[in-house]
Amino acid sequence: MAEEVRTASMYGGIAEPCAIVLFGASGDLAKRKVIPAMYDLAQNDSLGERYAILGFARTPMTDDSFRGTVGEAAKTISEVGPIDPAKWDAFASNLFYCPGDYADQNSYAQLAKRLAEIDAEKKLGGNRLFYLSTPPEVYPDIVEHLGQAGLARPSSPDSWVRIIIEKPFGRDLASAKELNKIVLNVFEEKQVYRIDHYLGKDTVQNLLVLRFGNGIFEPLWNRNYVDHVQITASETLGVERRGGFYETAGALRDMIQSHVLQLTSLVAVEPPASFDANAVRNEKLKVLQSIRPFNLEMVAQSVVRGQYSPGKFGNQTVAGYRDEPHVSKGSRTETFVSMRVLIDNWRWAGVPFYLRTGKRLAKRTTEIMIQFKRAPHIVFRDKDVQANRLVLNIQPTEGICISFGAKRPGTEMSIGNVAMDFNYIKAFGNGSRSAYATLLNDCLRGDATLFDRGDSVEAAWSLVEPILDVWSAAKTATVPEYPSGSWGPKESDQLLERDARQWYNP
Repeated sequence: MAEEVRTASMYGGIAEPCAIVLFGASGDLAKRKVIPAMYDLAQNDSLGERYAILGFARTPMTDDSFRGTVGEAAKTISEVGPIDPAKWDAFASNLFYCPGDYADQNSYAQLAKRLAEIDAEKKLGGNRLFYLSTPPEVYPDIVEHLGQAGLARPSSPDSWVRIIIEKPFGRDLASAKELNKIVLNVFEEKQVYRIDHYLGKDTVQNLLVLRFGNGIFEPLWNRNYVDHVQITASETLGVERRGGFYETAGALRDMIQSHVLQLTSLVAVEPPASFDANAVRNEKLKVLQSIRPFNLEMVAQSVVRGQYSPGKFGNQTVAGYRDEPHVSKGSRTETFVSMRVLIDNWRWAGVPFYLRTGKRLAKRTTEIMIQFKRAPHIVFRDKDVQANRLVLNIQPTEGICISFGAKRPGTEMSIGNVAMDFNYIKAFGNGSRSAYATLLNDCLRGDATLFDRGDSVEAAWSLVEPILDVWSAAKTATVPEYPSGSWGPKESDQLLERDARQWYNP
């Protein structure tokens, strides 16, 4: 009985029978993240009593060779943990493959035929989920051909059809609008799930519980008590083998427009009327629309970009960005961005949000730090009394920490800063699943709360596009360098020093 309670609470509801069509099934993301997440759900009774996973990609494969390929990947490169051979074989019996060309309508006719056969064999009721784990340039082809093949609409009043689209959702405002137009010409908005795996982290979801499920935090969550907010998403890795992609993206497009602004909107969101998808996403959109737009002067004063140079991690010397494969020797692509953001609404007026992301930084971490104002009357003026902080650690270790002052033992009035730590693994055990599994299960159950909406995507692009325009116009401007293994260029520190503040470096 205890195990049944644990499963129900940890893995959510059981999805209805369905067929999942995985586009890009032979790619790295599918093998490393998506299929292992499906296996994880299946082992915890959260994928559905009956299901089928139909891979679709250009690579010629049979059902058996597809099962062998993804099985080997699951055992060697996935993050799902040790694979039980017997359980994998049971899961793999539900894997199928349909080779095809994303731009060939005949391939979708074959896909429709194969889907109908599998649906009838496994009695899936016509429920279908299309998962686009492909390069973004083929999204329009896939969506339009699904519509032309008659696969975008439910086959009966009792069935459903949904589509998951991986980021990036466009590379600027115009392309995001065009992609939304193409998608919404074929699917209804309620069918579309734009996935950002950051939002599947337990601590990200717990942010809403922390604020709205406890009486001690929400009353303090405003300009009267909060001095400033810092959001950091840092990586120790460089661009690795993705230099060609990164040259066309950069940190602002890759991280700020999506992950970091998503976290910002969740920190700043107003209490929704109810915890359902529309209510939560409406409030998140209001936050993005309340962020003060960037102009030329604001970009110069409030946005810092940087590019990593050679440096050391321990005894290992690592190359600079311009020395990475497929990167131009004269590249001006940013691998680091920090910025000062102002939210012009009643709750947050005058409270700066400092956002920071970068590669080859000193530590891999994603966290949100809420810095509270000092007590209005400092009784202990001659003591080093620090302001309270609330830190939400999102990765690699999920948890929450709050700091406060306490008297040290002894006869003297000596004050030290202490912390109360909540660690997910210590509190609930090491049973958490991947963010992909969480979000996939939500989609299968029709819960869109943690997925992005088209208007929110466009609002985020509207915020970052003026910055991109300023950088694009300043063709001779120097991009500051920072040594690999540091916390970024000195200009980033100066961004906070001008406000008499400093970065919180864990």
